[in-house]
Amino acid sequence: MGRAHSNAWRQAPRFFDLPADIRMVAICGRDHAGTRRAAKTLGWERAVYHWKAITADSNIDIVDICTPNDSHAEIAIAAARAGKAILCEKPLARNCAEARRMVDAVKRSRVPNMVCFNYRRLPAVALAKEMIDAGEIGDRIYHFRARYAQDWIVDENFPMVWRLQSKVAGSGALGDIGAHIIDLARFLVGEIAGVSAVNETFVKRRLTKNRSYAKVDVDDAVSVVGKFKNGAMLNLEATRFARGRKNHLSFEINGGRGSLTFDLEKMNRLRFYDAKDPEHSRGFRDIIVTEPSHPYIKNWWPAGHIIGYEHSFIHTIADFVNAIVARRRTQPDFADGLKTQRILDFIQRAAR
Repeated sequence: MGRAHSNAWRQAPRFFDLPADIRMVAICGRDHAGTRRAAKTLGWERAVYHWKAITADSNIDIVDICTPNDSHAEIAIAAARAGKAILCEKPLARNCAEARRMVDAVKRSRVPNMVCFNYRRLPAVALAKEMIDAGEIGDRIYHFRARYAQDWIVDENFPMVWRLQSKVAGSGALGDIGAHIIDLARFLVGEIAGVSAVNETFVKRRLTKNRSYAKVDVDDAVSVVGKFKNGAMLNLEATRFARGRKNHLSFEINGGRGSLTFDLEKMNRLRFYDAKDPEHSRGFRDIIVTEPSHPYIKNWWPAGHIIGYEHSFIHTIADFVNAIVARRRTQPDFADGLKTQRILDFIQRAAR
């Protein structure tokens, strides 16, 4: 995330006409040599080794939090008290209690704030939102189904890392990748009314650096069914145990007039079924989301010249800077992140 965000801060002013200059003042990390190398490689003016050096620096206007989840709240609250604008990686916190404290802090200080749910700003996803709001799949939505599948911990010999410890991560696949599809569900369809869930930890112990075994106390996979407040049905799955799936985020939305489907591994395409098409030619069709009229694309390449994963972060940075200068709210802000955090907490309780 440090690399992805650094690239975005560096590239945003080169491709978007921003109302402010971007100066990359300092990058913070605990490994001194590694942080110095990162500063040089990624374009930062200097390296520092404790986050308090960032929040105390009067030359810094924006704090971008890319740390493990257990330090999000402490850093964000300190940054808010120091009057900094804050961008925070997802999930906002480990639990609702921390997230509420973060929301209270930014409200008290009245500082701009945003959660980095970057997939909202993929052109195909942004186009899907425009089409839904325009009624192109109908006035009523019946189903939202989404799956986020990876396989990076499926090997039972994969060692213990912070994402497998609840005291640091909060939850497992649920908070790590499930948070993304919950955010997309809320963004595209609406607020969620209720959930039922099951989860599983397939590998109960992992080998630590000191060659002893430690308990894995987060979920490896979670399945959720539920309903939206507008009556649509919800079906979600997040797993890090799907062999062959490296970063497979997909969703399908069925409405009264048509359907939309998306696959992150084919991220420049949005598939659309329109029941109003002539019967003899009716079927799913690909929309290649690379036209200048599509969201964000006019800032990039000619039609047909695709963009990639890193561009979603650049779009996030550009929107955030524009909102800061214009003094307007941008979503998803911390209050929005708290709503997603509530769903994460509900799912954990339902699974228990």
